[in-house]
Amino acid sequence: MRAFIVALVFAIAPLCVMSQEKEVLFETTAGDIRIMLYDDTPQHRDNFLKLVRMHFYDSLLFHRVIPNFMIQAGDPKSKTAEPGAHLGTGTLDYNIPAEIRFPKYYHKRGAVAMAREGDKTNPEYKSDACQFYIVIGKRMSSEAVLRTQEHLDTVAASPITLTPGIIETYRKVGGTPHLDGTYTVFGEVLEGMDVAERIQKAFTDDYDRPVDDIRILRATVINDDAPKK
Repeated sequence: MRAFIVALVFAIAPLCVMSQEKEVLFETTAGDIRIMLYDDTPQHRDNFLKLVRMHFYDSLLFHRVIPNFMIQAGDPKSKTAEPGAHLGTGTLDYNIPAEIRFPKYYHKRGAVAMAREGDKTNPEYKSDACQFYIVIGKRMSSEAVLRTQEHLDTVAASPITLTPGIIETYRKVGGTPHLDGTYTVFGEVLEGMDVAERIQKAFTDDYDRPVDDIRILRATVINDDAPKK
């Protein structure tokens, strides 16, 4: 019987390793940020991993930084952009179908989500192919969260109800609840929120671009088990 149990453990172990959620490390000029990608947003996860493995994000800027809101990167035009150039329109030639998993994933502080075009031109909430953002947000009063719920009731395509647990997180941890249910959250920061905080405090121009470039030096998949080409 013991031999059977041991054999069963060894048989199950590889499956556990295979289902382990992937992590990506961003080495930036402001410090390192490590994020985890969720397995139940597989199209976003796989697309992001593909771009990281292609070194797509290497040398790109955090081109849009708004205090108490978020920091955004992934515009391919930012790699060679001149100082002061207006960024944010660069992308790739495809979109990703929405994989919104609210209320499991929402815009708490440290959430990682994909940018997208506005509701009028993008009613299906399809994500941009490459631009992503990290939520900074802020702590909110119960009254402010209630006002956000009223906002969500008018803009979301399907009912979005902020649960008591989510409300408590927004009160104690912070975030950007007005984006819930309309953008795909596909990961979260594991380490480096202090770096993200520093980035969001950068002095910016009228287009929310940091005056002094903040660049992703290198992005890598941690403990990557993908076949090497």
